[in-house]
Amino acid sequence: MTATPHPLNVLGTPLQTCSTEPMTGWFRDGCCRGDPNDRGLHLICVVATAEFLRFSRSEGNDLSTPRPEYGFPGLKPGDRWCLCATRWRDAYAAGYAPQVVLECTHLNALGVVSLDQLREYAGT
Repeated sequence: MTATPHPLNVLGTPLQTCSTEPMTGWFRDGCCRGDPNDRGLHLICVVATAEFLRFSRSEGNDLSTPRPEYGFPGLKPGDRWCLCATRWRDAYAAGYAPQVVLECTHLNALGVVSLDQLREYAGT
């Protein structure tokens, strides 16, 4: 039996936890990783900003309103969240991209955005 390799981040090091408060990730385990069923590619760990949350709501993805029926508390500025790579790319193109935590952003995000783009918004 072989061990499953630890997923890597965009820096080529082991993927770190994005957030457990609020709990995030495709698997709701705090990590930005997915599987073939994750069509949205929830791979980029972001730090939400008010501007980004307004932009996302205007694009039809309201991330700030709580949805208790789905166990979703609603995001507020400063929260970390595993964001869909395409949503981050759209926000980047519109000038509303939130900060990115590179150590917590899955390597597969590089199939949608470049490391240079992510580094422009690298934060903690």
